[in-house]
Amino acid sequence: MTQGHSRWESSAPIRYPDPNIVVLDPRFQHLVVPMAAIERIATGFRFTEGPAYYGDGRYLLFSDIPNDALLRWDEITGAVATLRSPAGYPDGNTRDRQGRLLSCELGSRTLTRTEHDGTVTVLADSFEGTRLTGPNDVIVKSDGSIWFSDNGAGIRGNYLGDKAPQEMPFRVYRLDPASGELTIAVGDMERPNGLCFSPDESRLYVVDTPSGTRTTHVYDMVDGKPVNGRLFFDDTPGFADGIRCDTEGNIWCGFSGGPDHDGVAVFAPDGTLIGRILLPERCANLCFGGRKRNRLFMTASQSVYALYVEAQGVAGG
Repeated sequence: MTQGHSRWESSAPIRYPDPNIVVLDPRFQHLVVPMAAIERIATGFRFTEGPAYYGDGRYLLFSDIPNDALLRWDEITGAVATLRSPAGYPDGNTRDRQGRLLSCELGSRTLTRTEHDGTVTVLADSFEGTRLTGPNDVIVKSDGSIWFSDNGAGIRGNYLGDKAPQEMPFRVYRLDPASGELTIAVGDMERPNGLCFSPDESRLYVVDTPSGTRTTHVYDMVDGKPVNGRLFFDDTPGFADGIRCDTEGNIWCGFSGGPDHDGVAVFAPDGTLIGRILLPERCANLCFGGRKRNRLFMTASQSVYALYVEAQGVAGG
């Protein structure tokens, strides 16, 4: 496995199949494109997060949290431009069912929506009169409801936001954008992080990233509510951050844990680790995009990577 930095600093051709795409279970093999390699499409940032793809403009939006910027990478030209800065120290991003950008802002500690005309609407900034600790990642269910984790990443120090005391527990919330009602969806985790729904929305997956062992859990959706929470996987010392689901129900995880873990880990619906995409940097988040929704975009510390796969992401994440 070519984990060294020389590959990324050299113009030498990559041998197919890419040795950094690792098949651990036969169920991953058909998701791999033998003649596609991992590409570093942009670099020179401080800590990238929150990729969200816009097929209508063929560009990728992503966050550079410490630089307090929301950036845009053009899929046709490869150019990177600043969309908004300051941007509230943005973290996770996605699009709602009307194509509007939803952003988790660690600095402003708000969930915002960028309207089609470019104006920004604050959707959530407090719960029962107490200010949120800092929305982290966000997804949208088919009914239009918005689900986001609030885990205080921006109040722990001044690098990813503004240091402040924790005033309430870390949770996953559900927001009804029509009524503005905010309710607790998951309240039994220490520090909820990435989240996604299964293709039929019968399951909700949530990553827990406390200071100790970091695990990923799954909940059954019953009458619109997550119940029966249980361990989905524990791959210590590796751990997930942002996660997305493909149309077959596999969970693709931005992963950290060192040279044998950094990149993306893919788990089957039964919780088995079936494949890895190894990167020279830890990967915080990912999304599916491209014209056929089969291009995996990975925000990994100082760089953004892309890889064509034979998987397609589900809508809403």
